[in-house]
Amino acid sequence: MRHCALALALSVTACGRPPPASRFPSAEAAIARMRATYECSRGIKGEAKLTYFGDGGRVRGSVLYLGELPERVRFDVISPFGATISTLTADGENFALYDLREKQFLHGPANTCNLSRFTRVPIPPHALVQLLRGEAPVLVHTPASATIDWESGRYVVRIPSKHQAREEIHLEPVGEDFGLDWTKQRVRVLRVLIEQADVVLYRADLADHRARRTSRALVDPDGIDPPILPSGPECRAEVPSRIRLEVPGSGQELILANVEVVHNPPLAPGVFEQRPPGGVVVRYSPCHRER
Repeated sequence: MRHCALALALSVTACGRPPPASRFPSAEAAIARMRATYECSRGIKGEAKLTYFGDGGRVRGSVLYLGELPERVRFDVISPFGATISTLTADGENFALYDLREKQFLHGPANTCNLSRFTRVPIPPHALVQLLRGEAPVLVHTPASATIDWESGRYVVRIPSKHQAREEIHLEPVGEDFGLDWTKQRVRVLRVLIEQADVVLYRADLADHRARRTSRALVDPDGIDPPILPSGPECRAEVPSRIRLEVPGSGQELILANVEVVHNPPLAPGVFEQRPPGGVVVRYSPCHRER
């Protein structure tokens, strides 16, 4: 009897905790619960420490970012002295990247190729916005083709898609929801893996999830302009405190470690657009290499 108990304990340790009593009946049910978990979050605002690993070694900095569904993003890289040294914007159609050190302003279509000039990882704008909020992007697929399994203490959803693409989404129920019926469980996204023709395009690992509040209204301190209200409803969805984006085997890796994050921030007009400042080289970047 003692040997059986020991074997059971060792098997649980090796394979992770057992699944909840009420399990998702299908991959589509798990995807639906993920989307319901983050339904209240229409956008995100954050301050984070940024670490990039690549051909030039390791680069560290601070970044302020904004994301709004479905695919509008802004990143401002801040120097140790508080100056903005680089700004990326994408408004769903137009991309712009200003680099103070290179005195260069790039602009072009808001696509995966142009966005990777900043992220170094081939991730589409809409996928980046979803990951910043804590949600996984989902490849186009037929519902019957997706599968779900419980592996090593988490759900693994596998999705075959068009053009030999494949996706894995790793999910776990929020701790306090583990004993609830599956229809009421909230989930955390732990990993997203995108492949095409058996080549990994990118992997995203999300960790240290914490519930975050809705942003307050943006109030003009002089009382001249009316307040800008939050861009969405009250929201307490969890957000990962650490997001790691990488292309395995390439040496390209971007890590965001959140310092402060809020849901549904007020959005000033034109915040996802920028014009070239004076004294810089302006170049057009068609960047058609969609992968």
